[in-house]
Amino acid sequence: MDTIDVSLADLCRAEFAHSTTYLNTATSGILPRPAVAEVRALAEAAGAGLPAGFGDFERVERVRASFARLVGVDAGRVAIGSSVAAHVGVVSASLPSGAEVLVPEGDFASVMNPFVVRGDLKVRFAPLESLAEAVDADTALVALSAVQSSDGRTADLAAIRAAAAAHGARMLVDATHAAGWLPFDASPYAYTVTAGYKWLLGGRGASYLTVSEEAQPGLVPLHAGWVAAESMWDATYGPMRRLAPDARRFDESPAFLAYHAAEPSLALLERVGIDAVHAHDTALAARYRAGLARLGHEPVPGETPIVSVPGLAGLQERLLGAGVSTAARAGALRASFHLYNTEADVDRLLDVLAG
Repeated sequence: MDTIDVSLADLCRAEFAHSTTYLNTATSGILPRPAVAEVRALAEAAGAGLPAGFGDFERVERVRASFARLVGVDAGRVAIGSSVAAHVGVVSASLPSGAEVLVPEGDFASVMNPFVVRGDLKVRFAPLESLAEAVDADTALVALSAVQSSDGRTADLAAIRAAAAAHGARMLVDATHAAGWLPFDASPYAYTVTAGYKWLLGGRGASYLTVSEEAQPGLVPLHAGWVAAESMWDATYGPMRRLAPDARRFDESPAFLAYHAAEPSLALLERVGIDAVHAHDTALAARYRAGLARLGHEPVPGETPIVSVPGLAGLQERLLGAGVSTAARAGALRASFHLYNTEADVDRLLDVLAG
C-alpha cells in the first residue's frame, strides 16, 4: 500500500489548525492558517473603517493567475465569480432555444439546473458510464462533473471529448471535485467551472470560470458590472466604453473575504504541487478502502479521495459524536481525504465504524 510523504504531513500540520478528525472536504475544505489570518485582517480593517478594508483587486488578479496555472490555461481564459451555478447560468443563457444539453444522470444540481429551468432547451440525461456513446448529432453541449460529488466516480473525459468533437458539440466540465487534488487540464474545454471552497481550500464566494478563446465571442457577459470593463476604474458610472478583451468580461464583482483567503490557499497548493497532493489523497483513500473491506463493507468503486459506502448514511451522526466529520449523501456515508489528513485520521474513522 502507498505510504504518506512524512515531509508533506509535517508541512500540513504546520499549515492547518483543525482540532477534529475532518474527513469532509467534498462538503467544504479547511482554510489554512494564513488564509484565516487574511480573512481576519480584512474584516478587522473593514470594521475599523480603514482603506485596507475595501478589498484588494490586485490580490484578485494574483488569485486568477494562480488558478490559471493550476488548471493549465492562460489567465486571460479565467473569469472569477461567486458560484458554479452563476457561471453555468451564463453558459445556459448563450444557447439558442431548442438546443440539446446532455448531462449525466444524478450529477450535481448546479451543473444541470440552469439548463433545466430555461424551459426551452432539451436537457437529456444518460448514465455517466455511457455518456460518450450518448453524444449524437443533436447534442449542442455536454455538461458534466469531472468527479461526481456524491460518490467520487470519474468521467472518461477523453472519450467524451472525442465524441463531442466528432459531433460538433462543446463541453462544460465542473472541476469542483477535481481541481486541487487531481492534475486537471482545463485547456481542451469550451468551459470549465470550479468552486473554490472545497479542494482549493478557500471560502465560499470564490469560483472560477474558464472560457476558451473560441467560445468567448458567443458568451454574453450577463453579470457585466464595472469590473467587466476594459478599463475598470473608468467604468464606474454610465455604460462602459468597452468590455475587457478576454474572459475578465465575464467577471462578477469579487467577494473580497473569499479572494483574500484564496491567495494563500492556492499558493499552498502550488507549493506542495498537485502531483504530491494527488499521491497523498489517493493513498489515504486506498487505506480506507482496504479497511472497509476488512470490515465487510463495499464502497462505490473508484480511486479518488471521495469514498462513499451505500447504506451507511445513518452512521454519520454517530461518527460526528465521536469527533469524526463525514457526510451523508444519497443514502451513503461519504468520506473525503485531503492534504491535511493523515493515516491516523483514516484509522480513527475505521475504529469508530468497527464499533
